[in-house]
Parts: sequence; structure tokens; C-alpha cells
Amino acid sequence: MLVEHLHKLQDHYHHISHRHLLALSIEMQLPMAEVYETASFYHHFDVLKGNEPPPPATTVRVCESLTCEMFGARELIDELKATTDSKHVRVQPVPCVGRCQAAPVAVVGTNPLERADNAKITTAIENKQTACPEPDAINYAQYREQGGYALFTDCMKGKYVRDDIISILEDANLRGLGGAGFPAGRKWRVLRGQPEPRMIAVNIDEGEPGTFKDRYYLERDPHRFIEGTLIAYWAIEAKAIYIYLRDEYAGCRAMLEGELEALKQDPPCELPPIHLRRGAGAYICGEESAMIESMEGKRGMPRLRPPYVAEVGLFGRPTLEQNMETLHWTREIIEKGAAWFTSHGRHDRKGLRSFSVSGRVQEPGVHLAPAGITMRELIDEYCGGMLPGHEFYGYFPGGASGGILPASLGDIPLDFDTLQPYGCFIGSAAVIVLSDKDSARTLALNAMRFFEDESCGQCTPCRAGTAKAVDLMEQAEWDRLLLEDLAKTMEDASICGLGQAAPNPLRSAIKYFPGEFE
Repeated sequence: MLVEHLHKLQDHYHHISHRHLLALSIEMQLPMAEVYETASFYHHFDVLKGNEPPPPATTVRVCESLTCEMFGARELIDELKATTDSKHVRVQPVPCVGRCQAAPVAVVGTNPLERADNAKITTAIENKQTACPEPDAINYAQYREQGGYALFTDCMKGKYVRDDIISILEDANLRGLGGAGFPAGRKWRVLRGQPEPRMIAVNIDEGEPGTFKDRYYLERDPHRFIEGTLIAYWAIEAKAIYIYLRDEYAGCRAMLEGELEALKQDPPCELPPIHLRRGAGAYICGEESAMIESMEGKRGMPRLRPPYVAEVGLFGRPTLEQNMETLHWTREIIEKGAAWFTSHGRHDRKGLRSFSVSGRVQEPGVHLAPAGITMRELIDEYCGGMLPGHEFYGYFPGGASGGILPASLGDIPLDFDTLQPYGCFIGSAAVIVLSDKDSARTLALNAMRFFEDESCGQCTPCRAGTAKAVDLMEQAEWDRLLLEDLAKTMEDASICGLGQAAPNPLRSAIKYFPGEFE
């Protein structure tokens, strides 16, 4: 509970002093060093150093990641710093806050302001609009009226066979939609063979720049993924469920706390223990083992593997780690059958994909489209085309880590395993569309700065490699041989996917956009 207690201190005092850390170490009977190293690891804990004064009462966080930079975030940050009173308002550039469809985005306190400008931010500060409103989601009573939890109840009553349910997911080829794409049914079957007690960890820490699909579904129909999680609990005979939600989604957290309480007060049948855990601003905690470390109250440091999370996970127990959207689809696939899900798709691909689309299109947002759709088809059929005066130039198919492809490769099917030959991957389907007004070179540097800032620092190839890459990429001329040597080292020797994927944007920029380097 260390991270949860640190949140209580941060929420109440708006900072964490050494006196707070000492009191917490005594209360929890933990070494002071352990409390300090955990508190100082996460971006959202303001740990004071020495006699440093507390931060101003109001903090304005302005996203500076890919899409927000494209829409003027840096200019907005400079304007805010020049016009706000630094004694009362702190302006912080921050990584992606998960609202890329409405860039640029600023967060006043916990209140997100979409398509933000100086006037909108100033008004929010003056009116003390610093709390994030709860989304108007389908509540527990409404979900039950629509037939919700009937499938889970039938499972608990023995109307279904566990292996049959797992087989449906296998036949549907539902894959993990957090980015890794591991087949969900196969993962459930692996867990079934692990010794008890087994755990479930739900990952809603979508920190990849360009990604916001989990928030989209959570704000609209939260019980859909909760029921999917409960079905997974029944299928693998787990003992407890832990949900990890990124801290940027304050409104979702308040709503989810209320909906979980409503579920527990009037359960459709016997429920397992369900725990909601709060992230603290660390992209690395989207990696499954780092998320589990954070759930256990520690720094979000990825673990060396093997053993894998399915064998030794949360609290040392075999753990089913699953992305929220994967569980969102579980109920519908089981009710409608595997053939319903696989009936969708294009270009020899099967299934549905939720694309988080941002950038230079007329209709950004989450678009549910057939797996295998091409980038041009997605833009034309789902996104209303390019913005007026903008010509399709390139795209990130999988967020900052997925690489960058040029418009000339806009007819490749977008799905798992289709982009690897081009040095890219779809990941969580975070699509950022570039126009002729954008620079792949500039955005590759933005991505590398993000990786440098978000590296956990555990391994030298990632910690030092991303920092060195930023230095080299800031030069007027890129030392391509040295950058490739650095990229190869990060790719081969980093512990986790952050360092391994960090070189993708720089390699893509050099390979596919040579005109920017002439």
C-alpha cells in the first residue's frame, strides 16, 4: 500500500516532505530509503529536497508529446510561462495525458482542458476549475437492465464449461490489445495450468503517446470490462482481481470507484476481492512486470524474464495480466461466438481493432474498424479525410514506439505482424497522422526525448542510450553511423520493450524520410 499512501499525502498536502516520508516509514515499518526511492521514482509525487519550498497551489500540466507538439504545445507552454504568476501557478511540460484527439491538452489540477489555449487555461484557474469531472458512463443499474452480468452469473452457476469458454477466445484469435498482441485464449489456458492461488492484474495504464482507446471505453461502458474480468477470474479460478489505472484519468477513477462499490453492494452473485490501484505518472508501468512492481508498492522497474508473470507475478503468484480493452470484448465474443469476431477484417486479416487516431485528420478519435484496414482507408472512410490544406505525408502506426512510415506505404494492412518487415509495429493501434506541414525528423526527436524522460534507469543501454541519442538528434547533422550503433545496442541489450523499441522512430526517419536530412 506504499504508493496508495503516498497518493494520500500528495492529494492532501500537494507535496511530500521528508517529514512525511519519515512518518510513513515509521508507520509502515519500512526503511526510509525504500520509501524515498519509491516516492521519488514517480512523476506525480512532488518530493521536496532539503529546504525546498512547496510548489504553488495550482499546477498546470501541458502535454508536449507528439500530437500536442504538432498542434502548438511548445508555443502554449512558452506563453503560459510568460503570462502566469509563478508564485501561484506552476507550469509543467508533461508527457502524453491520453487525450490526443483534442490536442493541445492542458490539465489544471486534475481537470483536463481539450484544445487548450491561454484564455481557456486562465479562466479555469480563475474559476478554480481544478477537479476532473466524472464521465457520464453507463452505470451499474443500467448495465444490469441491459443484460449485464448475466453471462458471468451463468458461468458461476455452472452453465458453461471453462475449457469451452477459453476455446471460444482461441477460435476468435482475440489478442492482447495493450500492444504485445499475445493471444488471450492461450494466455488463459496457460494460467489454468499454473498452481494456485492465481491472480488477475488488469492494465489500464495506457501511457503510449497517441493512445486513448482504453479511456474511451472506460468513460462509456466500464462494466463491460469488469464483467470480462470476472469471467476471466472464473475461467482460470483466480483468487483476486487487481485493476491498475493511470493517474491521469482522475475522473475515470472516481467513477470507477463508485461503480465498483455499487457492484459490491448489490452483487449478481458471489464476487472475488476486487482492488483498484492508482498509477503515479510512469510510462514504464505499462510494461506488465513494472506494473506489478508498482502494484506491490515499489518502483516500477521491469523484471528480468524468465520467470514470466504467468508463472511468478503479483505477490509471487501466477498472474493473468490483461489489457482493459481485451477484457472489454470478452463478453461479446462469448455471447456472439468466435465466428462473429472473425467475420470482420480486410486484406486477409480477421477481427476488429480500436484505432486511436490523432493528428492531421478531420475526425480524430477512437474508430472501431476491421483488422487489416490500410492507413489510407482509415483516413478516408473513418476519419473524414485530411484537414483542409494538409496532404498525407506519413504516420505513426503504433504510437511513439511503433516507428514512422511514409505516405507511400499507406496501403499496408494495419494489424499485428504486418508492419514488422518495415521496422514498425501496430502496438496498441495509436495512429498519429502527419501532413506535409510536419517533420518526421522533429517528431522522432520528440519521441526519443519521451523515452529518455520515461526510462526507469535500471539498465544502461536504455538509460544512457536514449540520453545520448537525444544529444545526437539535436545536432544540425545526424551522425547516422553512430546513431545506428547506439540503436543496435539499445535494441539488443535493454531489459524491456522501452529501450528495445526506442530506436524505431529514429531509424524510420532516416530510412523513409531522407529528404529531411539533405
